Amino acid sequence: MTILDMSGAALETVSLNSYSGSPVAFLDHVASPDARLEKPSAKQRLIVGISGASGAVYGVRLLELLRAAGVETHLIMSNAAGITLAHEVGKPLSAVRALADRSYGQKDLSAPIASGSFRTAGMIIAPCSVRTMSGIAAGGAEGLLARAADVVLKERRRLVLLLRETPLHLGHLRAMTTVTEMGAIIAPPVPAFYAKPTSLEQMVDYTLGRVLDLFDIEIDLAGRWNGLRSAVME
Repeated sequence: MTILDMSGAALETVSLNSYSGSPVAFLDHVASPDARLEKPSAKQRLIVGISGASGAVYGVRLLELLRAAGVETHLIMSNAAGITLAHEVGKPLSAVRALADRSYGQKDLSAPIASGSFRTAGMIIAPCSVRTMSGIAAGGAEGLLARAADVVLKERRRLVLLLRETPLHLGHLRAMTTVTEMGAIIAPPVPAFYAKPTSLEQMVDYTLGRVLDLFDIEIDLAGRWNGLRSAVME
């Protein structure tokens, strides 16, 4: 490549293969790789978001299941998530953060997950509050949780929202439609009674197992539907 001065005269010829870094050459400058960007991970990488909605157990259990499945997790919690976690699960934030490979604060907009160049398989927000969903629907990236979700959508990756709210008014339904049209999947944590759960833990695990199906992450999920087997049906 030939580098020209302001008058158009040739100053220097540079081979694009003579250095590593950006394929753009400037006089007296060679772009170098961003040191903040990590080498590609050998493990599948997933972002986990926990909002302040009721149902914090879904986020905690999701982190446990992903760790057991060998998935690299990047955790971001809303400011209200700590209150819900303490009340419903009895776990401090430090204990929940320890379940993830990496965790970030809401104000850390320089985190890797705030950039589309940081490759992931997608993101799950469990539970997802209406406020968080509405922020995503509006395209407003206020805080890292909404920004990470916005990045996942713009990169055409999978975003799953375990929306935890009932009943729903028209504004909620319109926001649900908007995020769905943007590419997200609304997956309310609805129990599957056909699996005949005998505990709250089984109900939580079944819901999360179905969510992980959307990412082709296999866990030992009991109670999958195989059709009715009864003398009446036969």
